[in-house]
Amino acid sequence: MRAAVLYDNKVIKTEEVKEKLVQKDEVRVKVMSAGICGSDTHKMQAVWKYPLPAVMGHEFSGVISEIGTNVTEHKIGDRVAVAPLIPCRKCLYCQKGEFSLCEDYTMIGSHRYGGFAENVVVPEANALPIGDLSFEEGAMIEPLAVAMHAVRGIEPKLGDTVVVFGIGTIGLLVVQALQVAGVKDVIAVDISSKKLEEAKSYGVRYTINSLEENLEEKVLEYTNGLGADIALECAGSKITQEQCLRVTSKRGKIGYIGIAYQDVLLPEKSFENIFRHELTIKGFWNSYSAPFPGKEWTDGIEFVEQGRIKLKPMVSHRYSLDQTKEAFDMMLGRKEDFNKVIIQPNGEE
Repeated sequence: MRAAVLYDNKVIKTEEVKEKLVQKDEVRVKVMSAGICGSDTHKMQAVWKYPLPAVMGHEFSGVISEIGTNVTEHKIGDRVAVAPLIPCRKCLYCQKGEFSLCEDYTMIGSHRYGGFAENVVVPEANALPIGDLSFEEGAMIEPLAVAMHAVRGIEPKLGDTVVVFGIGTIGLLVVQALQVAGVKDVIAVDISSKKLEEAKSYGVRYTINSLEENLEEKVLEYTNGLGADIALECAGSKITQEQCLRVTSKRGKIGYIGIAYQDVLLPEKSFENIFRHELTIKGFWNSYSAPFPGKEWTDGIEFVEQGRIKLKPMVSHRYSLDQTKEAFDMMLGRKEDFNKVIIQPNGEE
């Protein structure tokens, strides 16, 4: 099969690689759409920690083209999204059903070949039916599950006001999940006026460009001087990770979703807010719960089917498998504005 292969020194080449054999509890998925995640681009900028050569891609969907002898839940021709985490199912956290915290997991697209390929072999349990959803929507179920995991975990109440920092793919998905959960107002914060304008089409009531406006003053203005009930950090920026502590109401809640790529040093006022305001701070890693892969995944698919969460408008770019390097060059070089970038290993849907 053909795959976009990552070599040392961040070199990507689309070439022929040997297909993996399907084991008795596995299925082969013909990949139709695969999304490039922000963590993929970060891995291209940082030190690659996994085996090389590698095939990235952990957000993908396609059609089952082969099944193992023990597979009973799927058949050839099924349209599926793939949950990329393969838990060990033996550690304490797996035994408790907390699969996101597995201590010995394998990740499709890091430890083993992922979705930037014509086909991928995955465990039967990792393939989820997507019915009539498009393959692009199927590829975005993974980031949607990440957003759902955080929103479920922060437990918003009906009528809450929530500040969302970072209006990229995850931020927009968090915005939509919050509205499904019944929050009253969402305040979107970003440094891109274009992204903030786009956020309004997803139901955001207030926007703040933190480069041009006073963040704390605007949040107080929009919350009757109280601060937000919840702040959710989706940007992975040390600046916004600290700002969350300044805009939340007393006994408010803060959820961290964006990955910390640098040390976060807290000014005295921000740190004091944690205990003086009795804040609750929670982190959210990955997207899994029991029964595997969790309601984050199954509910997410249903919300898209019902039209309550919209994914297709978030796709900004589409590339063929042979153009995978070009897609990464565009994103890393910030050559164009982009949202979700999709690789189509077997052509258009």
